[in-house]
Amino acid sequence: MNSAWQWLPRSLFARLLLVMLSGVCVAQIMTSLIWAGQLDSDSRNRVAENAQYLAITLAATIRYFQALPDNVRPIVIDQQREVGGSRLFMSVNQQRVIDESSFSAPLKEAFLVAIEGQLTADLGQSGVQLALALPEEVRVYDQRVPIADIPIRWIRQSLILEPEPAPILTVQVPLPSGEWLYLATLLPDPYILDKNRVLTRERWWSLGVTLMAVGVLGFWFVRWQTRPLRRLADAADSFGRGVAHEPLIESGMRELDATAEAFSAMELRIQRYLDDRERLFAAISHDLRTPITRLRLQTELIEDEALRLSLEEDLEELDIMVKGALQTVRDSDIHEDPKIIELGTLINRIASEKQLGGHRVLVQQMAPLEVVGKPLALKRCLTNLIDNAVFYGDEAVITLAVERGQAVVRIRDSGPGLGATDLGQLFKPYTRLAHGQARNAGGMGLGLGIAQSIVHGHGGELTLCDHPQGGLEVTVHLPCDYTAKPSSQQERSLRPRFD
Repeated sequence: MNSAWQWLPRSLFARLLLVMLSGVCVAQIMTSLIWAGQLDSDSRNRVAENAQYLAITLAATIRYFQALPDNVRPIVIDQQREVGGSRLFMSVNQQRVIDESSFSAPLKEAFLVAIEGQLTADLGQSGVQLALALPEEVRVYDQRVPIADIPIRWIRQSLILEPEPAPILTVQVPLPSGEWLYLATLLPDPYILDKNRVLTRERWWSLGVTLMAVGVLGFWFVRWQTRPLRRLADAADSFGRGVAHEPLIESGMRELDATAEAFSAMELRIQRYLDDRERLFAAISHDLRTPITRLRLQTELIEDEALRLSLEEDLEELDIMVKGALQTVRDSDIHEDPKIIELGTLINRIASEKQLGGHRVLVQQMAPLEVVGKPLALKRCLTNLIDNAVFYGDEAVITLAVERGQAVVRIRDSGPGLGATDLGQLFKPYTRLAHGQARNAGGMGLGLGIAQSIVHGHGGELTLCDHPQGGLEVTVHLPCDYTAKPSSQQERSLRPRFD
């Protein structure tokens, strides 16, 4: 697999779910960015409009009070308070009030810059001091009195404390007398400076709920759509092992139903081929033995000794070839029910039989392990491999372990190994190494091929390699999907479909 895709999950179900959720997340992020950009643009336009409106109102008020005599300003301010106040809280201070504000908002600076620019243009003077602060931070009367302590009838139009305190704009303008005109007011829209916040708590909740809903529906939908593929894979695996499987049912999806129909048709054709092959070899067994026997009898009547010996040698070679072909088919296609097999027990039984025969067979490591298979076929496979080890390598050392969910049987001998031998040739019928021919002249070179066919029939793999410490090591990998004894229903389901 390309290294760039190694981070992807191996399961189709997980990949489809990942793509769906990633698509939803990307779509949510893109729409949020577009919405945030539009919201920010609209908010800035509204802030500019509010700032202009408020600046015009403030400029008119400031010009009015600047035009009043110094001794009249306090009287006018007191009269306004007596009649209930206005949107502007006003006072005249002896010095500028120091601004202390912890209030922050995304559009705060833009708002203050817009008001300052408009006020400077309308008043024709600089030095105007602006600040935005929360009600508890605003102080009046030369910074001695919090604005929240002022009588409520004076400030009820310029202060909001519930449900959330609204910021107050304070404006301080120097007067010709050296005093400072102090004005405090709410914004036309008190919470406009926060209206371009995109990732609010509510927005996060909305994104989370959307992703959760899509995730749950996507999980259910993808699992529903991929279940037929899982059933098809299980059916193919069972068919490859010769184990019965449930009939494939229609999924309602045209493509998957067509795939299931093609698999069923292929399964039927393969079964017909296996049946035809069995009948063919049965016919060969019957048809060839009779003429070979007849030819042997006729050969005995030949008086020429040299010719008779030559014909007998040819007939012997032909008889060996026929027996070898039939043995290959018979040993690799044993008709028996697959069962739960305790592999360690089977190996120990074979080792005990070989030890009674005087062979050196050592079982070094044996983990308790169960596999599903044909007992006689597996016994013949392991017997062939152990026989090869003791015949051609003097001894067999056997280990059994579980590696990556598979049963792994290793059989090592003390022979010369393979060297530069082509491994692919060793599994072909009648292929024998010079060392094997010298040690066992009666062999036909069929054992490895038969063992490989049996292992492949169980969904496993058989490999050969030279051991680092000398000798040949044969490794058998078998699937071990079951770790407990099956129920009676499971035992019925393990019956072979094509016996």
